Amino acid sequence: MRFGVFYELQLPRPWNKGDERNLFHQALEQVELADRLGFDYAWEVEHHFLEEYSHSSAPEVFLAAAAARTKSIRLGHGIRQVIPNYNHPARTAEGLATLDIISDGRVDFGIGEGATRLELGGFRIPAKEKRAMALEAAEQIANMMVLEPYPGFEGKYFSMPCRNVLPKPVQAPHPPIWMACTNRDTIKIAAQNGVGALAFSFLDREEARHWADIYYGIIKSDACVPLGHAVNANLAMVSSFSVHRDRAEAIRRGHEGFEFFGYALNALVAHDTIPGRTNLWGEYLAQRGDRTEAVVAATERVGAYSSGIGTPADMRAHLEVFQDSGVDQVIFLQQAGRNRHDHICEALELFAAEVMPAFKAEAAAREARKAEELAPYIAAALKRKAWMKPLADHEIPVVRASVDRAQFARGRA
Repeated sequence: MRFGVFYELQLPRPWNKGDERNLFHQALEQVELADRLGFDYAWEVEHHFLEEYSHSSAPEVFLAAAAARTKSIRLGHGIRQVIPNYNHPARTAEGLATLDIISDGRVDFGIGEGATRLELGGFRIPAKEKRAMALEAAEQIANMMVLEPYPGFEGKYFSMPCRNVLPKPVQAPHPPIWMACTNRDTIKIAAQNGVGALAFSFLDREEARHWADIYYGIIKSDACVPLGHAVNANLAMVSSFSVHRDRAEAIRRGHEGFEFFGYALNALVAHDTIPGRTNLWGEYLAQRGDRTEAVVAATERVGAYSSGIGTPADMRAHLEVFQDSGVDQVIFLQQAGRNRHDHICEALELFAAEVMPAFKAEAAAREARKAEELAPYIAAALKRKAWMKPLADHEIPVVRASVDRAQFARGRA
């Protein structure tokens, strides 16, 4: 199984001078450490206007900085907002390819659409059409990264003329494509489009197995018609993360931040917001009380805590559930709420020393078996795809000069 770290860049109020600067630089230090320790992925989200919950509005900048500081870890847009109101598809294709070049082919491309009125309303995106807008744009982004020139497109939600979108990515045909998934319906959509599923839900053993069965069942069926020029058959799930040899200390270090993540996610959808004034952290603390010590006491009575917060042994048991369920990658949400930088780094080091090696040792063989099993299904899926037709040379339109040649010559004279 593969492992990743995940960043929303959360910053609860109150905000003091230098807090945002420290947040970004400490996150980059954590990615650099994860790279040295052998983690496989660093995922960075894109959100807009979601105060306290996410200050990551320009992931392409963060990931470029991470690329310069790392050597092996893959750099994932988890996700990039692909609806044209957020980012024009050509600009997304250009940015992905540039990052892929800078990182020597280490980019993964997760697609998303946003879910809150703060984001959708801020960019005038109709909520009922956001999924269709995202899928239309994502397919064309893949085409832009492959075709030379891109033939142009007249769609329902955006259009552009023929242009050669540059640069082209290092990875052929393009970086692996993923999709953010929060429920069974989106798991199905990811599989139908032949893209990896980034499951941003926290599941028990049976539900994780059910999601995996649904996903891979569709990948193997006639319903799978690839969005891109390749199939990325992978299922990743997000987990909380706080590891310490003392279980109670692991809970004290991680539980509050992880719980705030869930509270803020719900509040941004279900609560009214006053831009620049709503205090999510204050509301959360007022409702929460001293829950951490109650969780510690309850855990001591049963002798285990299995959500990704606990001892190395607890974490091994937690991950075995995902592995047995068919999950390919677990992405750790360690930067949440007010979780401390030094505690995060200590947990990453402990995990890498005492938990990761056994799972990583099995990864290559497991992936080889899966690739062999899925190869005929992927080949069949690619045959079902309706490919955008490349233009023959005589079909490429001439882009007329801005100035008449004769007029230009007279002006120079």
